[in-house]
Amino acid sequence: MRERIVVGMSGGVDSSVAAALLVEDGYDVVGVTLRVWPWKEPDDAARRFGSCCSAETVDDARNVARRLGIPYYLLNTEETFARDVINRFVEDYRAGRTPVPCVACNRDLKFGTLLGRALAWDARAVATGHYARVTRDPVSARFLLWKAVDPRKDQSDFLWPLTQAQLAAARFPVGHLTKEEVRAHARRLGLVTAEKPESQEICFIPDDDYRGFLQRRDPSVFRPGRIVDTTGAVRGRHGGIANFTVGQRRGLGLTGDSPRYVVDLDPESDTVVVGSVEDLERDTLVATDVNFIAGERPAEPVKVEARIRHRHVPAAATVTANADGTATVAFEEAQRAVTPGQSVVWYQGDLVIGGGVIARR
Repeated sequence: MRERIVVGMSGGVDSSVAAALLVEDGYDVVGVTLRVWPWKEPDDAARRFGSCCSAETVDDARNVARRLGIPYYLLNTEETFARDVINRFVEDYRAGRTPVPCVACNRDLKFGTLLGRALAWDARAVATGHYARVTRDPVSARFLLWKAVDPRKDQSDFLWPLTQAQLAAARFPVGHLTKEEVRAHARRLGLVTAEKPESQEICFIPDDDYRGFLQRRDPSVFRPGRIVDTTGAVRGRHGGIANFTVGQRRGLGLTGDSPRYVVDLDPESDTVVVGSVEDLERDTLVATDVNFIAGERPAEPVKVEARIRHRHVPAAATVTANADGTATVAFEEAQRAVTPGQSVVWYQGDLVIGGGVIARR
């Protein structure tokens, strides 16, 4: 009997090729699209493709499944997504953090809800179009997460919270390919997604207008307050800390000769703190929700390269696991705009050691 694998099909070329490669390898493949958010189609077709819940997305995924000769299902997971991703997204902004909703979606939906459904269908694993790789250490028997072969497309920093059980059931068929090779596979197979452009937006936020989304979802997130500098002097007023993120320069509404940047957000007093570019630099941070993928919590400090946002070039650092479950990261050179709510991910070469969520200072 062939091993069954459920593929999360987003309607893009990466997940389409992931499904195709598994079919070619002889697996019993089932395609699934998770409907996570209701979507009203804009009139402009060029603006439609980004949503994971658009009619076009579902049509493309279904067409690919038909082309590959595999069963396809559309699952309504709006309630779960709202609870585990949307509500957390709103609360993070209320608390002065800048969240990464894809991290929660991967952990709680793709390798949570979908994996549970897959196991109920007698499947062994869930596959996605993520650019990352998983292996198993023959000595420790632990499952290891690695960067993708294509450094430009690597998405391992969105997968750092996955547990050993989740990694054991995770398949990333395109992780060993470049983007060009993925598109070549799609063209060879005549998939409708072969030339589909990539979406850089958050799937549930049209036009990348997160402020408008928050305003519609929960207007109470926007509480007015003061803008102060690092000495405590009041420099202005604002309409809510959710309008800002650490490192932001534009949209502050301040006058003066020297450029000002957001260096901190205080949700308790609804205060935005601004300062110079030098005030943005930090040589240490504390991470919460820590997950050490490659091994148990280390008893001694570990040398790593740490990435503090998706496009950040990993920087040399030392990670120390704390008794309270947090971790302290000390950089060899100060890093700019260390942003609460973002992920900090630790690497040794291409191996993902682990990660956590950057806490407020």
